[in-house]
Amino acid sequence: MNWFGFGFNGFGQIRPADASEQVTCKVKIPVRISDVCRSCRVTGSWSSRADVHHTDSGSHVCVSGFVSGSSEEDCRSIFPESQGCTDALISERYLTLNFTDRVECWEIQHTQNKLVWKREQDLSDNTGPSVTLPLVSGGYVMPKPPFFLPLCSKLCAVSLALGSEHAVLLTSDGTVYSWGSGSHGQMGHGALTSQEEPQVVEALWGVPIKAVSAGNWHSASISTGGDLYMWGWNESGQLGLPSRGLEEEKLRRKSCGNSEHLNEDEKKQADVFISIQAFPALVDVPNVSEISKISCGSRHTAAVTGTGDLYTWGWGHYGQLGHGTENSTDEPTLVDYFPSHRMCVKDVVCGLWNTFVFAVPKEQPPS
Repeated sequence: MNWFGFGFNGFGQIRPADASEQVTCKVKIPVRISDVCRSCRVTGSWSSRADVHHTDSGSHVCVSGFVSGSSEEDCRSIFPESQGCTDALISERYLTLNFTDRVECWEIQHTQNKLVWKREQDLSDNTGPSVTLPLVSGGYVMPKPPFFLPLCSKLCAVSLALGSEHAVLLTSDGTVYSWGSGSHGQMGHGALTSQEEPQVVEALWGVPIKAVSAGNWHSASISTGGDLYMWGWNESGQLGLPSRGLEEEKLRRKSCGNSEHLNEDEKKQADVFISIQAFPALVDVPNVSEISKISCGSRHTAAVTGTGDLYTWGWGHYGQLGHGTENSTDEPTLVDYFPSHRMCVKDVVCGLWNTFVFAVPKEQPPS
């Protein structure tokens, strides 16, 4: 049972478990970063990664990457104040720790770890659905001040994804809400305006949803039947829909920069491409009948299928798609590494410019 990483590694946040294995700033093929089978959650920011470990002796968080005031610092160490925590989220400046009786936010880009915010948890309020960060008792935590914002208990939230400027929430009955900035269509309401309070994504009304995710300016959800819906910005093909920018780049390469080499049909093709998708769109992943997990990075997306394969698409400049290149694509593409190594993918978590994958060996067929 292993976690793998690929993509941006400028601060050592993708440090191989095998110390003899060398990696560069751009990790284009998955490398094994942990073989701790009881590491239950990995989260990433632009420059750091946090792993929540559960062991027989308790739980703690390990932090990798840039976590001090020096850009030269490259570390992978236990965060001392995390002993006993149940969950964690890392941002560029802060590490949020969830305990049974409290939630704490620590400033990690500081000469010493500094507690900047703390909230006691209401232990009597444990009858609702099980939730993970950023949801906490009574609301949710933010990666910047004011750190805590309340949520109406009538929403019965079970999952919350925070984008750069928006939020996507899933309730216990499978309804999706969103709020925040809609400048790139990332809220799915059909308009590009902002919304201060949670509003139902009406286009998904009647479609029971089991998972949601948010990138910087795009969003995704999976229905209980395994269908994938995406909306928001598609500049790098992160929605898995035809991208004008990527197609024009292909045509420029094809013509070697001379538009006279393109025929009229090729020149007109850009008219059908999508820059902003303001309503949820059903995304087709070729040869895949069911999506089980979804995660959005800054401008890329990764999905796990019901059969344990990993598909990625969107911006690939740092190798975060895991295809061995720096190319971007608007077509969901199989990451060959895992089937070629006879591994079954169980989970995926996107950092802003990288991707982390949990995979296990495939079961051998009986002889």
